[in-house]
Amino acid sequence: MSYQPTHDELVIRAERWLRRQGCGVTIRDPFRAYTANGELPDAIGWRDGLSILVECKVSRSDFQADKNKPFRMVPKNGMGDWRFYLSPPDVVRPDDLPPGWGLLWATPKVIRKVHGFPGNCMWWKERPFTGCKRSETMMLVSALRRMEIRGHLREIYDGITNDAGND
Repeated sequence: MSYQPTHDELVIRAERWLRRQGCGVTIRDPFRAYTANGELPDAIGWRDGLSILVECKVSRSDFQADKNKPFRMVPKNGMGDWRFYLSPPDVVRPDDLPPGWGLLWATPKVIRKVHGFPGNCMWWKERPFTGCKRSETMMLVSALRRMEIRGHLREIYDGITNDAGND
């Protein structure tokens, strides 16, 4: 019997994978925010001035439908300087990929790098895309605003001593 994770399970694994790639901030489905391009990534993370997007697909039909989204049809409108599909083995195959996309396969124990994964220092030099920074910023601002509304944003200053802030 082959590995059949749910979409939600893949999304959680994608977020963990992004953290292992050095992303200090990640946002995952079901986070909802208005974005300029209408994209709501399954998982996206930021590290050192670049963004990495992961789209999770548990079926061929879901993968095929993804091609028709406006931000996929015009790649410059999509999020992510790096873009990966994450699926169980053979749901998405390397020859299915749009130009510039990478592929990760989820097995029960590990996420395998199948195609389009950069070497360590190539994350910055070989970016296949320039993600839609307006949409990415809108998503980050929405997340921070939610923290502000709940009274948690000021916690980013905890442990910082600065006499200039004592007015």
